[in-house]
Formats: sequence, structure tokens, C-alpha cells
Amino acid sequence: MVEPELCLIRSPFLLCIFAGLLLRSAFTSEIPLGSKLSVVDNDSWASSNGDFALGFFNTSDQPSQFRIGIRFNSKSMPFSQQTVVWVAGAHVTVGSMSYFQLTPEGELVLFDSLQGVVWTSGTANQSVVSAAFRDNGNLELIDREQRVVWQSFDTPSDTLVPGQSLSVHQTLRAASKQTTSSYYSLYLNGSGQLHLRWESNITYWTSDSPSIANLSACLTTSGALQLQDQSSKPVWSVFGEDHNESVNYRFLRLDLDGNLRIYSWIDTLQSWKSVWQAVENQCKVFATCGQRGMCFLSASGSADCRCPFELADPNKCLVPYDEACESGINMLTYEKTFLYGIYPPEDSITISSLQHCKQLCLNDPQCTVATFLNDGSAQCSIKKTKYVTGFADPSLTSVSFVKRCSGPLAVNPGLVNSPPPKQPPALCVPCLIGAASATFFVFAIIQLGIGFWICRRRNITRKEVTLALTCPVSKGLFVLSFPEIRSLTGDFKNQIGPNMFKGTLQDNHLVAVKNLNASIEERRFRSAVTKIGSIHHKNLVKLEGYCCEFNHRFLVYEYVKNGSLDKFFGDSALCRRLTWKKRLQICSSVAKSICYLHTECREFLSHGNLKCANVLLDENLEAKVTEFGFARADGEASYCGSSAEKDVEDFGKLALTLLSGRQDTGDLCRWAHEQWIEGRSINVVDKRIDGEIDSEELERALRIIFWCLQMDERRRPSMGEVARVLDGILNVDLPPPPFAVQRPLLEDDDT
Repeated sequence: MVEPELCLIRSPFLLCIFAGLLLRSAFTSEIPLGSKLSVVDNDSWASSNGDFALGFFNTSDQPSQFRIGIRFNSKSMPFSQQTVVWVAGAHVTVGSMSYFQLTPEGELVLFDSLQGVVWTSGTANQSVVSAAFRDNGNLELIDREQRVVWQSFDTPSDTLVPGQSLSVHQTLRAASKQTTSSYYSLYLNGSGQLHLRWESNITYWTSDSPSIANLSACLTTSGALQLQDQSSKPVWSVFGEDHNESVNYRFLRLDLDGNLRIYSWIDTLQSWKSVWQAVENQCKVFATCGQRGMCFLSASGSADCRCPFELADPNKCLVPYDEACESGINMLTYEKTFLYGIYPPEDSITISSLQHCKQLCLNDPQCTVATFLNDGSAQCSIKKTKYVTGFADPSLTSVSFVKRCSGPLAVNPGLVNSPPPKQPPALCVPCLIGAASATFFVFAIIQLGIGFWICRRRNITRKEVTLALTCPVSKGLFVLSFPEIRSLTGDFKNQIGPNMFKGTLQDNHLVAVKNLNASIEERRFRSAVTKIGSIHHKNLVKLEGYCCEFNHRFLVYEYVKNGSLDKFFGDSALCRRLTWKKRLQICSSVAKSICYLHTECREFLSHGNLKCANVLLDENLEAKVTEFGFARADGEASYCGSSAEKDVEDFGKLALTLLSGRQDTGDLCRWAHEQWIEGRSINVVDKRIDGEIDSEELERALRIIFWCLQMDERRRPSMGEVARVLDGILNVDLPPPPFAVQRPLLEDDDT
């Protein structure tokens, strides 16, 4: 049995945060305009039957941070078991001086004293007259005609309660505590099938439902998960083990471990019990062990992660193979084991025999792991990443091979049990004379060479030394002193952007020099630039060198001729060079480059500051993203200081700016969404674009942009999905309204 993981710390301190749910809350379902909840007052709103309550609660990993959400509130439940079923904004956290209010304008607003408004329902000026908290846990906003303008059931987090449905436009997404790990999601596709997915492109469980459109998923009060048609007739069902038994409370949740479960409240046990789960063998949930090794199912049925390799990092279980190993290669064999790559997840499949599969990996310098499906299919799966996970089970027939560098004994077996030494041969005087002569001759040549080199070295000028240091090499980064940085930039006279200067090396090779103008510890800085310097992608600006001297921190990039994208918007002539096709191509190129950083590097890397100023255009107007990997905060720079979700949101703003030619993204986003909703998408497009606009491409681009800009970051797509949608490879559903903060609309103009 898997117990539900609670969203609260189990400590007496938390009782004061939600004590109002039991003692101070009035059991009212109607909430008038102007009503407010605050962390300080410990108050809450409750449904009329008292089963659910809305209020603030602590986050388990940040005791000083709070979220606002709906949770079970029954008096029959211990406080620690009052599970949260909905959270406003999902990821949004606020401080202890925050409040949640139904404003006089009819909008739910979450306000933080330091951040300001961090989440709203987006319903201002929509004639909302009150809120209603239903007995099934649904919070609704009602207008003058008693119509539901907004409801919490339409924005589920990771949980469904009886009476709540999941449509094709909605997703349940499991929570995640690591910015580098991918999210699990439950998705209902247009054909009426439920999919459990990892990183939105790996499906590891699918409902056995017929292919029927316009279905919705729901949890019944009797304990069944059903897919229902428009007349609420079930077309597919699965049942909990206590189906049709008398149970007061149930919920369906996509848990942190990626498994979908139905929970029932057991009064006699005073706890929740899992009565059904989608994937019976937890080890078959994709990436259950992530970077922590292989999954083994314990006797109790729980997943146990073990690393069969030597651990270089206590938090990561990496394949112990380095392409540069000089001691030779051998293969470790794991019977009844299935291994697969997770960063990236794609494997190369070929038809082979067991031994040939092993040899294929051995002969491929990039292969790290191979798995042979010994089930008659003769499939050999080749992985080319050190980030490998998988599972082992006695019922499996598959065999896996893991490549590793050989130790000295494997390279030279003669080191073990070597035969006794033989008697030395008779002394050969002519041989000794010949060897001595050859040795003397070689020694003389070496001495002459050293002398010649010293003389030549003394005649080299400082300018030539600088040339030797600064010319790029085929591998690695060159390191410059601060005087050399000043010299190649002409004492910082040719500025081409904020803290960015044009420079020329001694071979007339142009570079762009970035002054980080921020403090970062030397060891961390050198480690970061080494990792960034090893990244190569045609749409990423190459890092060629750096300066780390005293308090100076400079990055030296390749020079990109046409400069940053944002300068094109202020020049009509330049702007017209960016045709509709070219702008879509730029969006696609940027998406692919960020996807590469997120999923195809050895280590997850976020951009952290994606915007038009950091997208450069070369002589062919091809996009190259720069300044990735360093995030700035409070005057300090940090390596990889952001999340994938933040990059996705920044990309949505960048793409909308590029397509519209407007740079005020705050007002632009809501204005563009309203134009699209009202069928005037063409108004969003920059009027300076010459040529025709493809309406299908525009619709596809706007849809994926509005998905990227979802306030609930768990709804945002991966950058791989974004790139495939922009290229027309992947279809995209209609996005829900992404914006909450209301601002004055932009006036449509000709600029």
C-alpha cells in the first residue's frame, strides 16, 4: 500500500496555520465581494457541509513560505490527513504577510507583501457578484445571471475529487521538488485515451479505452475512474478495490512518483489508502529512479533504487565510462535487466543477436549502454548518454550491457600470476655500444632543440605572446588576463550592447567580450565556463574564452555579425528583412537551442535570461542564442540559476515580441490573447512584415505561445514540444486563458 504524500510538515506549529478550518470558519458557501483571507489571521472559507476548506498552508520544504489552496476539512480526519486537493497557481508561494481576496471587481487575487500580485483568476470586470464554495470542493465565481464565470475545477493541480472532470484541454501534473527533473503528467488526448507521460513525450501508461472523441475523465463517488461521453455515459472504467463500498471521501491523484492512484478514506485506520494504481509495477514508471540508479521491486511491492556502478556523485548514478579512457574498454553484463536513457530519452533500436548487440555498443565510441530484448523480437536498444536508469525483475528476459573503462588488470592480465623470471641472456657488448651511441645522439639532438627554443623564446615580443594566448584552438577555451582583455577591446571603446564589447584578436578574428560586472567565486566560475565551453549547437553562440583574474569576470564569445534581435524592431528597414517565414524560423531555432540545453547536455542547463537582446542574428539572419548558463541576482552571477519552466515562459514572451514587433510584453500578452480569442489574430502580427501571412502557421504559433505563458508553470510544455509544434510536426490543443493580471488594453496602432 502506498500512502499519499502530504503537502504539510507534520508539526504542531502548522496547526495554527489551518486551525480556522476546524474552529473559526463559518460554514458558508456564499462568499461576498471584498472577502479576504490572510496568513496572519489564520482564517479560511469552508463549504456548507464542512467537508472542504480554503486557506493558507505551509509548504513542506520552505516553512516560511505559504500557498493558498483547498483541502479536506472533515472533523473525522486528523489534521495531518487533511489532504490538499487544489492550489491556486500551483507553484506560487508567498510570505507570512500575504492575503487572498475576492476583490470588489470580482477577481480572486493572491497578494504578497514583497512580490505584489502573484496570481489572479483573471475575472475583473466580468460582472462577478459573489463566490460560491460548493460541497464537492469546487470554488466558483458567479455573475449577475448566476452563470459560472470561473471555477477551480477547470484548473486542476494534481488531484481530481468526485464530481470533477478532466477534459481534453486539461492536464493533471505531478509536483516536483527538483528544477532539473522532468514532470509527470496525466493527459486526455483528442481520441479519448488517458496517457501518463514523462517530459510530455514519453508515454508509459495508456488507458485501454476505445478511440472516441469528446470524452472526459472523472472519479465517481463509488470509487471508479471513468471516461464518459457527452451524455455522461461511461465508455471505459477501472475500479478501486473498495468499489461500491460505503466510503465518505475519495480522490484521484498523480503522485510525485509518477503513478496515478485512487485513494479512499478509511475511518477505522484514520488514514488514506491507495485502492487502485495505474502502473502495478512501480519500476515500470518511466524514470522512477531518475539519476539514482536501477529500480528493484522489494518484497513489499515498493520501488528500491540501487546504483550498480561506482558512485562519483552521491546523488547521481552515472555509467562509469569515459570516451577518453586510455585503459581499454570492457562490458558489464546485467541479466534480467532493462536499461534506458533519460537525458535524452531517445534510444536507437536495431534488430540484432545478443552478442552482436553487445559488439555494436562496444564498437560505437558514443554508446554507453545496450539492452537486448531476449523475447523473440531480437531488438537491440543502444543508448548514448551517461544518464541511464531502468529496472530489474526475475520475470524479465532482457539482458543489458554497460560499457566501462578497464582497470590495469583487464588491460594487462599478465600482471596477475605472472610466470617466474627467466635467467638473463648472455651479455652482448656490441649491443651495449650501439645502444649507448644512439642514446647519446638522441640526447644531443634534444639539447640542441632546447637551446634553439630558448633563443627563439627570448625574441618573442609581448604582442606575440598575446597572439599565442588568444588564438582559438580546436579544443578547450583560451584564458586571458585583464590587460589582454583591455588590449583586444581597445580599452572597451567599441560597445555593442549592455556590458558587451567588440574585440579583435591578433589574427583579426572578431570576438564579443561580455563583462559580467558581478562577483562569482573563482572556482565556481572556472567550473561553469568549462561546462559552457563544451556545449556546441548551431543555434548557440560559442564561448571561446574567458578572463578570471582578481575580481574581473569576462566571457569571450564568437562575434555574430548582425547583432541582437531587439535592434531590428526600432529600425523599419531592418524589421522588413524579417519576413514571416524568417520570424517563424528564428522562433524554431531558438526553441531547439533551449531544448538542447535542457535535455541533450550531459547536465541540465537553463538559460535564465532568454530575451530578444540575447538572440543574435548572423550574416544569413540565422538565430544564435547567447549568454546562456549564467543568471544574475542581487549583483551576483550564478551558473544555471533558473528552471526549465522559466525558460519556457521567457520563450513565449520572446516569440510574441518577434511576431508582433512590439516589445512591451506585459501588456502585449493579454492584448494578443484577447485578439486571438475574438478571432482577430492577424492584428497581432507586425504590420511591417512584407508578404503573406500563413493563417495556419499563425494559429499554431499563437496556441503554443499561450501554452508557454500559462501562469501555472506545470501546464507549460517542454521546449522539445514547442519546437515540434512550430515546425508543424506536432498538433497543439487550444490553450486555457493564460493570464490573470489585468492591465489596460493596448491601443492597436501602425507601429
